[in-house]
Amino acid sequence: MPTSQAESSLAIQIVKKILPSPFTIAILLTLFTFGIALIGTKPTEMSEGAYLLKLVTAWESGLWDNSGGGLYFAFQMMLILVLGHILALTPLVNRLIQALLKYCNTTSSSVLIVSFGAIALGLINWGLGLIFGSIIARKVGEKFALNNRPLNYGLIGAGAYASMMTWHMGLSGSATTKSMEIGYIREMMVRANIPGDYPAQVPFNATIGSTMNIVLIGISIIMIPLVLYIVSKKIKDEKVPTFDDLHESMPTTDSEVIRGMERLDYSRYFGMSLGAGFLLYAFYQAYHYSGDSALGFIQLNYINFVFLGLSLFLHGSIQNFSHALQTAIGDVSGILIQFPFYFGILAIMNSSGLIILLSDMITTFANAHTLPFLTFISAGIVNIFIPSGGGQWAVQGPVIIETTRQLGAELPKTILAMAYGDQWTNMLQPFWALPLLGITRLKPQQLLPYSFLVFLLGALIFGIGLLVAG
Repeated sequence: MPTSQAESSLAIQIVKKILPSPFTIAILLTLFTFGIALIGTKPTEMSEGAYLLKLVTAWESGLWDNSGGGLYFAFQMMLILVLGHILALTPLVNRLIQALLKYCNTTSSSVLIVSFGAIALGLINWGLGLIFGSIIARKVGEKFALNNRPLNYGLIGAGAYASMMTWHMGLSGSATTKSMEIGYIREMMVRANIPGDYPAQVPFNATIGSTMNIVLIGISIIMIPLVLYIVSKKIKDEKVPTFDDLHESMPTTDSEVIRGMERLDYSRYFGMSLGAGFLLYAFYQAYHYSGDSALGFIQLNYINFVFLGLSLFLHGSIQNFSHALQTAIGDVSGILIQFPFYFGILAIMNSSGLIILLSDMITTFANAHTLPFLTFISAGIVNIFIPSGGGQWAVQGPVIIETTRQLGAELPKTILAMAYGDQWTNMLQPFWALPLLGITRLKPQQLLPYSFLVFLLGALIFGIGLLVAG
């Protein structure tokens, strides 16, 4: 084995050994956040005990946050995961995936197809990229398992997860799309009690449609699959994937006697009509908002609505849909218990003012030219603790906007820098990997060594891009 390959394999084995489960990571991050908040933000007039009690109270409230960014969001994520898996179990989607799988004959060809497809879909909508990237990765693993062939399954999973390092530069980015809304920036600064003269909006062509962003999208969608392809050639960490639920089949009713209202459960006419009704309304929504150039109406609820309609229509009956639901429901266990812990971390950050302190520490050294790059770094750090792009923008956005105004820096470029930083460290943060881990049955120890390589590549792409762009 060449020295470089041996060193790479050794590094990956070390990372695998030191990474605990995603739930343990969430607990450790919670304790770490408590610690730095106590050390760095305690008011002089409060005792350590009183301040700790205040932080614990904020944390406990955050666990059960019933706002749009809390438990409601967690339930949305559980639905998109379950409905996406149900949709993948439909005969039509399965045939489409099988057609694609014909070209997935090695780890190298598989990681090219999975990563490119996931990134492309993620630029349209982050949920689409994450869920369908996960599903295609799972199908690749099943193909190799059925054929008893070795595969670097962790690398395939990292290729699917790579969409989460490019999503915020696409059409569903939180910071960019919210900034397009007329009056949103001014309202946000008023809520933050920061006076000043701010623009009414930052238009699409200044952020998502800007030359810098389009160039970086092009570089990312080419370089990430290419680098993963090269890695697959250098590191042969392959073994036959194993699945406990590999042989799933749809129920048959040939020998059953169906009576009364139970016929509705098995009726293809009823199930397909119900699904068609959902889809017709979704098409109406798309037509109604067709003037929205940013496709802002495609949010989690809309995706879930479309997934539900498609699943009902393509499964053909409530019975088939329900059977697929039972197969998919186990994927949500990680989200169910871990998301609240991250909401608690966000509550600690907000209550203590730690988020503003971290941002100010980096932007203090900035000037008009370096502010976007330093914003990128600070956003990457903050994302470790607040993995929600929308939540991070709500908290960090006012600080970024005001600093940009004071330094005379470019606001669109700085907003994009925050978006790049937010997506960048997703490769280190297992929060968004939970749906992928649920579908693929991968462990974080298998995924994160390779997503770390994508993280390093992202540092080069986004860091150099922000420094070079005028």
